[in-house]
Amino acid sequence: MPASGTIARAIAAAVIVLAAPVGGSAQPTLKIFDAHLHYNQEPNPYYPLDRVLDVFRRNNVAGILANSRPNKGTHQLVDAKAPGLWVVPFIRPYRTRDDVQNWSTDPAIYDLIEAEYKRGYFRGVGEFHIYGNTAQAPLVKQVVDFAAARNLYLLAHCDEAALLILLAHNRSAKIIWAHTGFSTPTRRVRELLETNPELMGELSYRGGISEGGGGKLAAEWRELFARHSDRFLLGSDTWINERWFGYDTIMQTYRGWLAQLPEDQAKRIAHGNAERLFGGRVE
Repeated sequence: MPASGTIARAIAAAVIVLAAPVGGSAQPTLKIFDAHLHYNQEPNPYYPLDRVLDVFRRNNVAGILANSRPNKGTHQLVDAKAPGLWVVPFIRPYRTRDDVQNWSTDPAIYDLIEAEYKRGYFRGVGEFHIYGNTAQAPLVKQVVDFAAARNLYLLAHCDEAALLILLAHNRSAKIIWAHTGFSTPTRRVRELLETNPELMGELSYRGGISEGGGGKLAAEWRELFARHSDRFLLGSDTWINERWFGYDTIMQTYRGWLAQLPEDQAKRIAHGNAERLFGGRVE
């Protein structure tokens, strides 16, 4: 999430509070795969690892797509080998906050990606931020081609214009669209999914899924999930500590509208799609 300072933190907290469901089954036994998890350690202070693992346990989060700034945070999650937690690590092309804006023109970022990949366990690259025609940068295409050649996924925080450029760079690219466009109309989301069979949508910060203060699933999203429940993933986007403070509420919100879906659809979105993509299982 590309924001900083007091205003950004206030917005993050408000999103958590406003999204919280008032009623409905919480489905506490439904295991969740968190497909947008940052364990950032820049800047300090950051959440201690033991507290992070406890957050996952109490929310029945049994799998995570981990990407961190710097990548040390992801290394620690992998090395922890926490019982009952399946870690799918992604290479984050960031060392510090400055890289959020500059990564696409810094040749050192490609060296970073190559070096991290040699660890042997990474399954993707991202989250990275890219907008509009900046996605045309040669380094961006180089990263897309790097991922496609190695069957790696890309977690892209981007607008639709950049998404289409990323897809055009390499038709073999497998892209997880972070936040599913934030507010892109559901009709357009459906068109993009049906035109691009490898595209997945990740739902953190995605607006419009529920309506009103009671957490009722919006009709247009109910229809979209009925058609394409195999194309969505849940995420927390713990980009700042306030997201860790609100993690329980974020997961409660997801469970609130998952409980309004048929069981097979809910399970796909909660963890089944991640199992299919990454070849593992939540336990």
